[in-house]
This record gives sequence, structure tokens and C-alpha cells, in this order.
Amino acid sequence: MSELVEHVDEHDRVLGVVDREEAVREHWLHRIAVTICRDREGRILVLRRARTLSRFPGHYDVLVGGAVDVGESYEEAAVRELAEELGVRVRVRFLFKFLCREGISPIWFGVHEAVVPEVLVPDSGEIDWLDWLTVSELLEVVDQWSFVPGGREALRRYLRSGFGSGAGEVGAG
Repeated sequence: MSELVEHVDEHDRVLGVVDREEAVREHWLHRIAVTICRDREGRILVLRRARTLSRFPGHYDVLVGGAVDVGESYEEAAVRELAEELGVRVRVRFLFKFLCREGISPIWFGVHEAVVPEVLVPDSGEIDWLDWLTVSELLEVVDQWSFVPGGREALRRYLRSGFGSGAGEVGAG
């Protein structure tokens, strides 16, 4: 089944609509909406991607997300992906976006933050394992475990920017 995405330029301006697999294969820029999930105590959700996934199977990540659909905003995509992958409907807060050239294809990451319930219903087709880690616990493992490169970069930007220092800022929706 074809997944259509917007092919964008170096300034995140839409150039056209393409198949996502073609965008990856041709290294065309497209958009991914991701969310760093925290609990009320400020711990960060860490997950291991399912081994059946085509992109980074079995890798760890702190991002929940996926491709932004044609005509969809980063925020709309982030909310949709949280519902699909974790079974939760919560508000997200857009934090920043950056052009990520690490990984299988260059992409624009729209990074969000959300406070989510500790009890989640992960999609087993997407997620093999998840747990909550403190920032210090996460920093101990982020370079030891096999993390998705873009997720590692997004986490570092998130922590450097001082985001996430106020747990509970983003409420449930």
C-alpha cells in the first residue's frame, strides 16, 4: 500500500506529492512528526522498535511518530501517531523542527512533547518493549544501546534546549 507524503525543500516548503518509499529511495526530503513522551514525574518514555519494521528494526528510540500525511500539519500527525502507536489521545506541544540527515533518508523532524499516562497500549507491530527512564538513566544508555540516529539527535537537542525541565506542562487532552 502506497503512503503519500509531501516532498519538501531545504526550507520545508512543499515541492510536490510523492510516494514515501520513493522519497526514501531517492533521498528526497519529507516530513516526520515525532513526540518525546514524558510522565507526570518527568521520566521519558523509551521504546524498542519492533524487529519486523523496515526502518531501524529492534533499535531503541525516545520518539513516537511517523510520516506527516499530505495536507496534515506536524501537530496533527503527532497526535495521530500517538493514538496509533500508544493508544492515547493527548495534546502535544510543538517544540522545534530540524533537518536530520542521519539515518536512511534526509527528513524534516517536527519535534513535540506530550505528557502521557503511564499505562499505554502499544501497537505490537511498531513497538516490542517500552519503559520510563529518568533523564540521568537515559543519558547512561543513549550511547550504549542501539538507538535510532535521528532519535538520539532529537533527544540531545531537546535536552540542550532546556525543554522538558517542567514535567506536567502539557496536559492530557
